[in-house]
Amino acid sequence: MPAVSRRTLTLAVCGAIVVALLAVAALAPLPMSIVVPGLTANVLGADKGTPVITVSGAKTRPTSGQLRLVTVAATAPNASVHFSDVAKAWFSSDKAAMPRDSVYPSGNSVAEIQKANEKEMTDSQQDATTAALKHLGLSPSKVKVTLRLADVGGPSAGLLFTLGIIDKVDGDGHGGDLTGGRVIAGTGTIDGSGKVGAVGGVPLKEKAAVRDGATVFIVPRGECSDAKAALPGGLKLIPVTTLDNTLSALSALRAGQKTPTC
Repeated sequence: MPAVSRRTLTLAVCGAIVVALLAVAALAPLPMSIVVPGLTANVLGADKGTPVITVSGAKTRPTSGQLRLVTVAATAPNASVHFSDVAKAWFSSDKAAMPRDSVYPSGNSVAEIQKANEKEMTDSQQDATTAALKHLGLSPSKVKVTLRLADVGGPSAGLLFTLGIIDKVDGDGHGGDLTGGRVIAGTGTIDGSGKVGAVGGVPLKEKAAVRDGATVFIVPRGECSDAKAALPGGLKLIPVTTLDNTLSALSALRAGQKTPTC
């Protein structure tokens, strides 16, 4: 048997080390989260038997159609995510692999993260109520709005809460539904002045919207690029920047007129 050269032996040892390192890397947990389309909720309806929006101190009206806020769901902050999970997400249109720090604040416990999400939701609801009442010309000292929605955190439902309050009280301003009877989904933060902000996760939220029957999707204009990248068939995009131009776009939609596009 011929002797094994030193070069061949060195290459074999190095190859074995590389294989071992790759095996360790494949099994080691990564600082990543896997994100998928989450739940949607009709803010004009009820959640677990309780109306999502309750208004007292002002006359309300029955509504039709739906205004669905949309969410994404992510692996728990303390869950182990491996290379195989990330690889599957890369090749899936229904999943995304994102740095964990972009999904959850770094260094916080599960309890702290949950508390932060709840605070963001509470602040978002307050801003949504302020923006809606300002648009309606109603005094917050006389009109009380209660928003109840379990299992949803963060600020991205703000715009849809605002639209829901307006639809419950005033509709389209002429006694008709703000939605025109459609199932409309959307996402976006809102501040008390009515400015709409970006949220992230739009492609997965679009999939959740279509899954639950939406034909129109309201998106912050700054996220048009992401919204168009993998737009599901049958879903019409309406980009917005403020509450006022959101309402104008919905008015145009009801009238069969041209609406803003990405």
